[in-house]
Amino acid sequence: MSELIDGVVQNWPVWLVSITLVIAAVIDGIKLKVPNWITFPMIITGWVYSAWVAPSLGMAWYEGLGWSLFGTLVGLALLLPAYAIGGMGAGDVKLLAGIGAWMHATHTAYAFVVSAIIGAVLAVLMVLYRKAWRKHSNQFWLIFNEIMTIKDPNKLSEIAADRKSSMLLLPYGIPIAIGTIVYFAWMDMLV
Repeated sequence: MSELIDGVVQNWPVWLVSITLVIAAVIDGIKLKVPNWITFPMIITGWVYSAWVAPSLGMAWYEGLGWSLFGTLVGLALLLPAYAIGGMGAGDVKLLAGIGAWMHATHTAYAFVVSAIIGAVLAVLMVLYRKAWRKHSNQFWLIFNEIMTIKDPNKLSEIAADRKSSMLLLPYGIPIAIGTIVYFAWMDMLV
């Protein structure tokens, strides 16, 4: 038990990010939206923390801030294409940017990969549970074909908005939370 407590104390930033992700996932699951009151403070405090802790790691404060800003950009860049074509909410993008602000680029990229795998598995399970494989398989191929042929993010976003009411929506804050926490656990970052 004391090992766990020591791990939490020593790795409190990872625990803080994990708890924030759980709260965001619960809200996203209920409201299909990750609110700005979670994402913006997460991003800004990640910048402040990184600048503050940098001198204790032998860096200048602006180097720590730079790594945090770069992590934020990586988080944004990974989900921005999906957002641009209407396949992702802005809150999900900002949530991954918040992970980047705290955990920096490498951890954010790996957490994204694990989250994407978990998101795919959850999406398939949702479709199977609803016994709507054919409908959603056809929608998947239709969307894929639109992406390959239209290529205009504005037009794709309009089409996605029109189709949204007929889609089975996955609150993506849930896979982001699960995937990131699984990654943290896998890398022994929680203890």
